[in-house]
Amino acid sequence: MTGPILPDAGRERVRAELRGIWRTHRGRFVVVIALFGASALAGLAPPRLVGVLVDQLTAGAGPAEASLYGASMLAFVLVQAVLVMFAIRSALVLGEDVFTHLRDQFMSDVLQVPMGLVESAGTGELVTRTTQDISSVSETVRRALPESLIAAVTVILTLAAAALTSPLIAPAYLLAVPLLVVVMRWYMRRAVGVYERLGASYGPLFASLTETANGARTVEALNLADVRNRSIDDVLARHWVTAVGRIQLRMVVLPWSNLAFAIPVFASLAWGGWLSIQGQVSIGTVVTVTLYAAALVAPLEALIGWTDELQKGLVSFARILGVGEVREQAGGDALPSSTDVELRDVRFAYRTGHEVLHGVSLRIVPGERLAIVGASGAGKSTLARLLAGIDDPTEGRAMIGGVDVREVPLERRRREVLLVTQESHIFAASVLDNVRLAQTDASDDEVLQALQATGAADWIDRLPDGRDTAVGSGGHSLTGAQEQQLALARVVLADPHTLILDEATSAIDPTAARDLEAALAAVMEGRTVIAIAHRLATAYDADRIAVIDAGQLVELGTHEELLARGGSYADLWRAWSADGGSSQGVD
Repeated sequence: MTGPILPDAGRERVRAELRGIWRTHRGRFVVVIALFGASALAGLAPPRLVGVLVDQLTAGAGPAEASLYGASMLAFVLVQAVLVMFAIRSALVLGEDVFTHLRDQFMSDVLQVPMGLVESAGTGELVTRTTQDISSVSETVRRALPESLIAAVTVILTLAAAALTSPLIAPAYLLAVPLLVVVMRWYMRRAVGVYERLGASYGPLFASLTETANGARTVEALNLADVRNRSIDDVLARHWVTAVGRIQLRMVVLPWSNLAFAIPVFASLAWGGWLSIQGQVSIGTVVTVTLYAAALVAPLEALIGWTDELQKGLVSFARILGVGEVREQAGGDALPSSTDVELRDVRFAYRTGHEVLHGVSLRIVPGERLAIVGASGAGKSTLARLLAGIDDPTEGRAMIGGVDVREVPLERRRREVLLVTQESHIFAASVLDNVRLAQTDASDDEVLQALQATGAADWIDRLPDGRDTAVGSGGHSLTGAQEQQLALARVVLADPHTLILDEATSAIDPTAARDLEAALAAVMEGRTVIAIAHRLATAYDADRIAVIDAGQLVELGTHEELLARGGSYADLWRAWSADGGSSQGVD
């Protein structure tokens, strides 16, 4: 797949978004930090009590005092458990709220990404961001952040407690710092690149798997199993290399970090023991500081482990934010001043050096019905995509109301010009809700009028629950023609000033197609309709006909004018008429 891919947000953008999340939920974050801090303080009491108990027993304390200290330690453990329970609950609820906002914003951004860019990037790239990256961010927000917060607060308070307990022994902890600094610097320099490559490797993998699954019948019919297996093996091999890179990273970090964590335990015990022999500290103090050193191991290991997950989550967060940057870059702020639609010397190539449109200029008269005809592969659908602003011309300009399509805000562009193709999608919802997607505040009567305009109202009344019947996945099954009628009803409800029909009636028999187009013409009187003709009967009904041949506009005029010229259109018409007006007359 060539062409641009969906971008990743820069580090400054990621930091800005994180600061925004902090500002929005600052109070709740403070509460969570305070709860974790209180639970960590409660957890510091038992080691201290053990040290005091050791000194008391050395001084000759009896069972009663030992029992009192034991009961006190148990009380602190219970208090810590309760505080941890409330802290984790608060952190999870906060994480869920943050993730819900991020997910909703992401889905809003996805729906505003220009379709041309999505197609250039490949379906696998977008699927990866909506599944793998969302899942990674979810894991980060729901688990990695709270767990890292617990670990960080525990480490800070434990270090402070050790220093307060014995300023003489606690500096022994610093012996682990040089090794930790070297290990973490080595890790941080490599982690971002490793996770960026890992995230990018999922796109081709999902694309290959999806293509194979969707084309299963073709694969079976043409005996392409070996070919598709090799394709999947290739992307799996590339993904495996990136995944192994992550494993190798952890294989280096974890052993050395574990060694660093063990240093404070042995150092405080050895140094504290010597100080105790010298009479500078008590045995109980040595025990307490050593227990604090041992207590540091678990949260430090958690920090290292969750740092890995945080790196992965930040890379995924940058990929998700990158979709939002595409939305921000889509279109400008220019507004059309009229309903004119025009192409000015446009050229277009899907791949460099393979131009499919060659200097096409065409002005559509507002309110007219224009049919675009031509042989299969002539460039008709590409022309429609340029007019709708889905693709940008390689050269030249596509204009709406005197403004370059690229400069019109994406949402406004979709209200001005609407492209309807032969591919329609029915969502898992009722018939009414499927049509109402085009205008969410439309009344039932307005939806019904749109259905009547496309001829769908009659068969809808015969459905089990009428217009409230659930259709789409898991619902009532519809024919291809019925699905297209619902899709066209959405267009009627959306009410654009220019409508582009790219073989939108190809799944309906010729008589039904002509009836449907006649109904649409009546409903859309005064609006511009551009029909990519699949049947020449469609062209016959048009005000003007544009003939595309090998990526060039070769003829333009009415049906009678083009027949009189005896050119390409006349040849197509004679061939189509001789074939009895079959559906394959154009292609």
